[in-house]
Amino acid sequence: MGRVMDVSFFAHADDCGMEEAMKAMGTDAGENHCCDDETFTVKGQDDLKLSWNDLELEHQTFLVAFAQSYLDLFIPVAELPVPHEKYPPPILVKDIQVLDQVFLI
Repeated sequence: MGRVMDVSFFAHADDCGMEEAMKAMGTDAGENHCCDDETFTVKGQDDLKLSWNDLELEHQTFLVAFAQSYLDLFIPVAELPVPHEKYPPPILVKDIQVLDQVFLI
């Protein structure tokens, strides 16, 4: 019973390094090989495609509202709004800086 040295799902897994050690000692790696390469395949599912009807009504409503609000962020605005366009500035009866004696130096 050995140990797991490396696990790989999409690429080649590294070996334990025993072959290099046997070559360094001068012995043949085939006669005293302690490592085993094991592979296995797991069959996947083919029915992973979801349809719009598989979702509940609350989830459908949330997805539509989220997509609409998210996509509205990327619509270019032709003209930026002026925040206080319709409100005139207050009429000053007295000079507030002189009244409060606050001056920029």
